[in-house]
Amino acid sequence: MNIIETKNLTKTYGDFTAVSDVNLHIPKGKVYGFVGPNGAGKSTTMKMFLGLTKQTSGSFVIDGKTFPENRVEILKEVGSFIESPAFYGNLSGEENLDIIRKILGLQKSSVADALDLVGLTPYKKRLAKKYSLGMKQRLGLAGALIGRPPLLILDEPTNGLDPVGIHEIRTLIRSLPQQFDCTVLVSSHLLSEIERMADCIGILNHGHLLFEGTLEELRQRAVLQGYPTDNLEDTFLALINEDNRQRGVTR
Repeated sequence: MNIIETKNLTKTYGDFTAVSDVNLHIPKGKVYGFVGPNGAGKSTTMKMFLGLTKQTSGSFVIDGKTFPENRVEILKEVGSFIESPAFYGNLSGEENLDIIRKILGLQKSSVADALDLVGLTPYKKRLAKKYSLGMKQRLGLAGALIGRPPLLILDEPTNGLDPVGIHEIRTLIRSLPQQFDCTVLVSSHLLSEIERMADCIGILNHGHLLFEGTLEELRQRAVLQGYPTDNLEDTFLALINEDNRQRGVTR
């Protein structure tokens, strides 16, 4: 069963098409890695799922509910982390999360739970403006995780983290479906990390979906097309470069 399905999802800005006729199938209870070069349309697609930007054409369904008809109901079930999260600098990490908790109508214990999940409990009283970039990323992730929603949409959640932090967040994301019976849609430029945590992936380039499936299915396709299969990054680059060549695009 798929928790998200899109049908010919398209977003244009004037003459520019950011997302073009994309048909995604994101299975329930899995980690779905969403990858593509800068400007491929990943963030735009995620923003459409959250109602932050409206599709130009096409449609999508989240957990059996159509958007935008069931927008409020859908968003109650979605935790998100899009780009650099914004916080109130003069409030502590704990106080920032408490604002989210109140908006969502959650129990007070959910703040401590979210802080613990991302390893920020020792710094919960520190002002957010005094957090390092990595700590702000963790706080953003805590905001997405608060209340343990059934669907998480995470855009570049490891940005700004050191190797230890990246490892910890990857391990956390990998564990979430089993731990909390949730689905994670995660984008990242770190293809080695996606390779370690994703059950299946979607590859976007110039707004077009080039591939969707498991990593094993991608390897099988790469073998058939004569692409390198040693790691996801090499396969990904070969796929993108060939698509660019066919489009007559130089990057």
